[in-house]
Amino acid sequence: MPKSIIIKKNGGPEVLELQDIKIGSPGPNEIKVTNYAIGLNYIDTYHRSGLYPLKLPSGIGLEAAGKVEEVGTDVKEFNIGDNIAYASVPLGAYSQQRIIPSKIAVKIPEGISHKQAATLMTKGLTTNYLICKTYKLKAGETVLFHAAAGGVGQIFAQWANSIGAKVIGTVGSDEKIKVAQENGYAHVINYTKDDFSKKVMEITNNEGVPAVFDGVGKNTFHGSLACLKTRGMMVSFGNASGPLDPVNVPKDIQPKGLYLTRPSIGQYFTNRKELQAGADAVFEKVKFGKIKIKIYKEYSLIDAKKAHEDLEARKLTGPALLIP
Repeated sequence: MPKSIIIKKNGGPEVLELQDIKIGSPGPNEIKVTNYAIGLNYIDTYHRSGLYPLKLPSGIGLEAAGKVEEVGTDVKEFNIGDNIAYASVPLGAYSQQRIIPSKIAVKIPEGISHKQAATLMTKGLTTNYLICKTYKLKAGETVLFHAAAGGVGQIFAQWANSIGAKVIGTVGSDEKIKVAQENGYAHVINYTKDDFSKKVMEITNNEGVPAVFDGVGKNTFHGSLACLKTRGMMVSFGNASGPLDPVNVPKDIQPKGLYLTRPSIGQYFTNRKELQAGADAVFEKVKFGKIKIKIYKEYSLIDAKKAHEDLEARKLTGPALLIP
């Protein structure tokens, strides 16, 4: 019987339970998938902790790659044996086998492995919407990205470099500086030691940057605003250090006429056409060597608790996977 990670209550990594599950046949617009590799993402900890509330009990995990085992009667896009990847609700990717809506899956092209695809969907699609949709990054621009050594951060700098832009990155430890530099950051700042907003202003000759991409949250928000240009854009897309405090618009936003947005992957990939286009753009960057994926660590599904502990302790300096 297939196994899956289930959470029955919110809390720390200890609430992750490995259980046997029963799986029937897919409905008309569904496919049954055997997962070969499961993406580990920081948002998974938000679902587990209750920061992003769920109806419990619930599965967990948004992202995986595998093979189609069975297709519903109305499914036209996929056949048994197709290699596919997905990164979307419904939650439940932490499983050996499951049934998903066919609309959330994309085919994996030749030359992309299951392990690569499972690290690319959430992180790659996130990078795609951040650079190509939320703030349309242009050649010659210099922007700031927090958590430069993380999974999204590593892809972000490579993608930005491929279009002729430069990125200043921040990291939380000296050990992560080299990781960020290896992935193409023009400048790397350890924000636990240095005032990153002052450093950014020095690097940009006191001009500031037109956009900041911040997945850290609470600890970096006000410093990010300080290093933005007039009419700059603050892109807040994560809470790794905790949720943001309420924003004081007259104090925080008005003085420089800033833009503040809180995007998520579901707002930019709302239908199959958008999803396939985004995935194709990500896979193309990898196939042509513009983005190189180095998997940092692999965990067995039974070790999901340890994976979450390492994720929250900032021990992972690159993409990590659960292997069913």
